[in-house]
Amino acid sequence: MAPEEERIALFLDYENLAIGARDNLGVTFDLKPIADALAERGRVVVRRAYGDWSMFDEDRRMLTRNHVELIDIPQRMGASRKNSADIKMAVDALELAFERNYLTTFVIGTGDSDFTPLVHKLRELNRRVIGVGVKDSTSALLPPACDEFLFYERLEGVEVPAGARGSSQRPGRRTSDRQEEPKVELESKGLDDLDQLVTQTLSGLQRTAQGAVLASSLKRALIRKDPTFNEADFGFRAFGELLRHMEQRKVLDLSEGTAKGDPVVDFRSEDSGEDEAFSLLLSVVARLETAEGPPVLSGLKNQLRKQNPKFTEKRYGFGGFLQFCKAAQARGLIELSWSDDADDYLVSVALPDR
Repeated sequence: MAPEEERIALFLDYENLAIGARDNLGVTFDLKPIADALAERGRVVVRRAYGDWSMFDEDRRMLTRNHVELIDIPQRMGASRKNSADIKMAVDALELAFERNYLTTFVIGTGDSDFTPLVHKLRELNRRVIGVGVKDSTSALLPPACDEFLFYERLEGVEVPAGARGSSQRPGRRTSDRQEEPKVELESKGLDDLDQLVTQTLSGLQRTAQGAVLASSLKRALIRKDPTFNEADFGFRAFGELLRHMEQRKVLDLSEGTAKGDPVVDFRSEDSGEDEAFSLLLSVVARLETAEGPPVLSGLKNQLRKQNPKFTEKRYGFGGFLQFCKAAQARGLIELSWSDDADDYLVSVALPDR
């Protein structure tokens, strides 16, 4: 066994997953896409699924062929059956966390927010937690609690038919006695959003890291920021391909790292577009200062966006607009002076050295 190989325990809230796939995606749940995704992350040593198997006869056979231990929760009335399954799964997961120190990662297959406390407790025990769920049956509360969250329909091997409908009610759960929970809402993001996310994260790592930032470290930080992050959503087959694309677009620089396939990621020293952004700032400040006197900092960013709607300082790795302006001041382009009357910074064009 490789010394750094992850040992994974898989727990499936089967009713939530199977009915979610059927009602929201129009497909029969298949374990293989999940198994393949986990095989890329480590060695799965525990496989357990919880449900009333009298309701899932064919699924039971499929899971048995995949060496999943079936934990039967017999049908009962109302919410008691649901609570029995949840409690049994949570107790078993915590029991393994305490008794099996070699388990490094727990995979919780559900979209039910009732498992959020379990996720928190496992992370307190220094276990990595990966969630898996169908997007339309996943509570918005669950993915942020996990170290990583995989949406079932995004996994390789899941073919969702065109026109698959969404369900207005969480599948497999009787909700008459429960308040409706917010579902996960995924915004449609483009390459500009991706540039902003990656450069802002890289900038933060460079401020806190002791050395060069490797691609693997950058990917882990992106997932910590957004557990649902997946480069495939932007059309890339691997994270390295995404970084090479950003290098070609002159957003980042890649150089050879200590390990093959794990390059050092850095900002471009030239042609990054920074000069254009600072020039835009300088021209806007000069125009406003000539017309009305030195502008205040608040509202200045909106003036830049009137000339360039795509402007964002985060594309260049700055954490905020004030930091961007301070960088411009350090370059001798502008001056920032605090005004008690305006209760804000006044921004003016830097006077030439005399």
